[in-house]
Amino acid sequence: MIEKIKKVVEGFLPRKKETVELPVEEPPTEKVTVRVERLGGFDDVERIVKLVKDGNVVFLKTKDIQKRDLGEFQNSLQKMKRICMQNNFDIVGTEEGYLIITPKFARIER
Repeated sequence: MIEKIKKVVEGFLPRKKETVELPVEEPPTEKVTVRVERLGGFDDVERIVKLVKDGNVVFLKTKDIQKRDLGEFQNSLQKMKRICMQNNFDIVGTEEGYLIITPKFARIER
């Protein structure tokens, strides 16, 4: 009878906690390059996409082309958005006339 009571009481007592040491992960040593580029026209889109595919974060100045040729800017932007969606890049525009484009490993907080 006493054995049964001990088993019931042991079920309510806290168990010994085992400590497990996890290996320390070193932070990545790769550096991320932030490039400031200018969008001159529709032809620049491929060059800029290549920079992002290579792992660069790109600040893209668009104010000049917006003032010069709004139609070409809109076409360039649509192509850039389509490519960004296909490659899982993140893209956002700013009020100051910049687009910020990041590769897969980086996300822009909105």
